[in-house]
Amino acid sequence: MKIVVLGGGAWGTALAVSACGNSQQQRQVTLWLRDPQQAQSLLQSRENLRYLPGIGLPAHLQISAEALADLADTWVEDDLVIVASPMAGLRGLLSQLKDCRAVVAWLCKGFEAGIDQSPGLLGHEIQERVAPALRCGILSGPSFAQEVASGQPTALVAASSIPSVRESLVGAFHSRTLRVYANDDVIGVEVGGAVKNVLAIATGLCDGLNLGLNARAALITRGLAEMTRLGVALGARPDTFMGLSGIGDLVLTATGDLSRNRRIGFALAQGKTLSQAIKELGHVAEGVYSARTVVQRAASLGVEMPISQSVVDLLDGRLQPVHAVAALMGREPAAEGL
Repeated sequence: MKIVVLGGGAWGTALAVSACGNSQQQRQVTLWLRDPQQAQSLLQSRENLRYLPGIGLPAHLQISAEALADLADTWVEDDLVIVASPMAGLRGLLSQLKDCRAVVAWLCKGFEAGIDQSPGLLGHEIQERVAPALRCGILSGPSFAQEVASGQPTALVAASSIPSVRESLVGAFHSRTLRVYANDDVIGVEVGGAVKNVLAIATGLCDGLNLGLNARAALITRGLAEMTRLGVALGARPDTFMGLSGIGDLVLTATGDLSRNRRIGFALAQGKTLSQAIKELGHVAEGVYSARTVVQRAASLGVEMPISQSVVDLLDGRLQPVHAVAALMGREPAAEGL
C-alpha cells in the first residue's frame, strides 16, 4: 500500500510522519511538495523547518517533487492519496486527480470562496463538480499538527459515503496514538470543520479583550448552535455536531493556544490590523477566508448566524472589536435552542 500526502504544510507533514509510525501494516509513505526547493530542503535537513520545526522526519519517509501526473500513473486502487492543501488549492488538485485510481481524501476545512455569482462550496461539493468519479472522503476532527507529529493522543473522523473509503482511511491511520472513527455524514463533518474556524476568531477576540471565561463559554455554546443550524439546513445530521468534528473541533480551535484562527481574533483585539495579524501568523487561517462564505451560504438558506456575521463585519473593518461584542450582547432576548 502506498500513502501519498500532497502538500508540505504543517498538517500534511504531521500526517505523513504519523503514517510512518503506524506499524500495523507495511506501507510506503511519500510527502509530495509542489516546490522542488522546499523538497530539497526537507531532504537535506530531514525536518520541515518552516511549518513544523523540531519534528524530525522518519528515515523511510520519501520526499518527492515529481510531476504529479507522473506520480499518479503509479497508483493502484489500494493506494491512498491525501490532499493536504489549503481550501483554495483543493479544486486544482482534485481536477488533476479526477482519473486517479487510488482512494483520495482531503484535510482542508472551510468553504471555497464564491466564484462570480456562485456560492462558496464545501470540499465534497467541489469534488462532485470537478472529479465526480473519485472514490473519496475527508479526514477531519480536533487536531493540532504539532501534537499529532509528536505522537500525542488524538482522535479523528474519517467521513465518506463509501464504506470502503472509510475503511481505507481507518486502516491507514488508526494507531496506538491516533484513533480514527468512521462517519458517513460528509456534510456534517465538513460544515463542522468549516464553521469552527470562524467561531474561533470570535473566541480569540473574546480572550484578547479579557471578557472572561463566562463569555468564552457562551460564545462556544451559541456558536455550536449556529454551526448545527447551518449543517442541518445543508442536509447534515444534528448528532454529528455532538461529535469530534463538531463540538470536539470547536472546543480545541476556540481554546487552544496553537489555534491559528483564535490567534487572529486575539491579535485583532489587541489593536492589530488584519494584514498585520495574518503576516505575524505566517500560516493560513482558514476562518479569515471562509467567514464571508459561511454567512452567505447561511443567508441563502434563511439561517441566522449572528456570531459569524459579527466576525465578517470585524474582518471587513465595519466593526471594531469592542463594538462587535456589544452588538452580540445587545440582541433581543430569545429562547435557547437551535
